[in-house]
Amino acid sequence: MPTALLQLAQRGVQRRYRTRALLIEEGEQGGSVYIVLSGRLRAFLSDSRGREITLSLHGPGEYVGEMSLDGGPRSASVEAVEPTICAVVTRETLLHHIAEHPDFALALIVRLIKRARLATESARSMALLDVYSRLKRLLEDRSAPNPDGSRHIAERLTHQAIASEIGCSREMVSRLLKDLEQGGYVAVAQRQLVLLKELPARW
Repeated sequence: MPTALLQLAQRGVQRRYRTRALLIEEGEQGGSVYIVLSGRLRAFLSDSRGREITLSLHGPGEYVGEMSLDGGPRSASVEAVEPTICAVVTRETLLHHIAEHPDFALALIVRLIKRARLATESARSMALLDVYSRLKRLLEDRSAPNPDGSRHIAERLTHQAIASEIGCSREMVSRLLKDLEQGGYVAVAQRQLVLLKELPARW
């Protein structure tokens, strides 16, 4: 964790959250930033029918809630996807920290720029790529190489989690993965997805 962020975390209050605990609710007035010390958070949007789309995942050394610096409503909801410990820092403490640590202010600006770029790329993907292409990109981005030339995804991704990230139904993800498995492109080993060979450009 960068020194300036660690110093900010030390000025906050540590809180523990159970799996599925809601830390931030979209639309509410927020005044705190959550720095992840252990565990993992998920930022997401949902509609009145309960459908969700995952915006991002955040692990140790990352933080969420900084969009509330302008005093506006929360732009997304955030929940714990596993038991998580956060340092919760108030808006006032964060502003004081920024004034005292210009390097952290620069890092915050860079983070916001990166988030804007990711949002642009996500919008482009949703508008211009079909569901299979979005699935292919996610699998390739999350996978790591094995000695035998295959690739594996260390985290356990449920079909619903994948669907929430790429913006489609769980049934569509299940069907595509089943087709890829039957085609010899993917397999499940020890509850992990394994990419046996390069995925086809189109399906």
